[in-house]
Amino acid sequence: MNIVDSIQKVVTNASIIGAIVATIGTILLGYWLRKTDRLKEGAVKTLTAVTMTVALPLLAFNSFMTPLNQKTLEQGMSVLIWGLLIYIILIITMPWLYAKYGKDEKDVLGVLTSFGSTTFFGMPIVGAVYGAKGVMYASIFNIGYRVFLYSYAYIKMSGQQLKGEHIKKMLLNPIVIATFLGLFLWLVQNAAPQVAVSVTNATTGKTAIQHVAFFRLDATMPYLYSWFKILASLASPLAWLAIGANLAQMSFGEALKNKTAWYYSFNKVIIVPVIMIVLLVVTSSMGILPVDHIALATMVIMMATPVATVAVNYAMAFNRQSLMASNTSLISTIFATVAIPVWIIIVQLLGDMPLFK
Repeated sequence: MNIVDSIQKVVTNASIIGAIVATIGTILLGYWLRKTDRLKEGAVKTLTAVTMTVALPLLAFNSFMTPLNQKTLEQGMSVLIWGLLIYIILIITMPWLYAKYGKDEKDVLGVLTSFGSTTFFGMPIVGAVYGAKGVMYASIFNIGYRVFLYSYAYIKMSGQQLKGEHIKKMLLNPIVIATFLGLFLWLVQNAAPQVAVSVTNATTGKTAIQHVAFFRLDATMPYLYSWFKILASLASPLAWLAIGANLAQMSFGEALKNKTAWYYSFNKVIIVPVIMIVLLVVTSSMGILPVDHIALATMVIMMATPVATVAVNYAMAFNRQSLMASNTSLISTIFATVAIPVWIIIVQLLGDMPLFK
């Protein structure tokens, strides 16, 4: 398949185009609702709270309610290792992009460039485009992100030692709990007590008896799983509405004039995912930590997200270039909203390479 055919295949894919339209359209809707005061001032916090404590944890947990097979296990382990390696690489290399800046600006921009909004911005998009498998890979990939965000980023931004309260806060995060619980159940399901369930093939309509782990809610308790799916499906629209509403509350004037914010956004949304792609192409061609198309797409999209809210909060809490951090948050969110559809198309084209089959 040549490049023209590949592009045509992508731009005529209804599910991909639908996901892109839904993402941008809902963000714009959130912006309009807040700008016209139909969403009140506290609405962003409420939308964010529901998304982070209910919808995203269930989205992560539900993604692990799937059979365990050797290929998916190998892919998951590759994604886990990449989730650790990429942050080590970014932590070392990103400050060099700001070598001409003062030490404080260089340190802060290095941290902000290394950590994106992979959970709140990335996972809903991955789920909308790549479904449960994409969310599973995103959840596994995010393990490394959370380890370094709550340790290295905190120490670097605060100048303090990591305390037990910060580790406790990380471990008690609902998304972290849901991810580790789901991952554990997914890994041990073949060794757990099995129950017989009746499964209907969606294609043929024929019913067969299968044996699954008793905690596979999708098969053993479909009524509960259906409820979980409904709540999980709120993640994307609520997150996108919150992103749009939050943009409406920010001051555009100064941020748009800030050249550093634009330079940062280019690095975060363009350079970082390019690094991810280059590393994946090189290592997969050598047979080192090879990944399939969905794993590739998931990791690239997660890397193309705007600055992490937690990292910006660190900057503000410890008075580390707080105005610059706020400006980078606004510009990188706009930049990412425009760039993500392009990245989706690019990773779909890369998926046609034999390397990622």
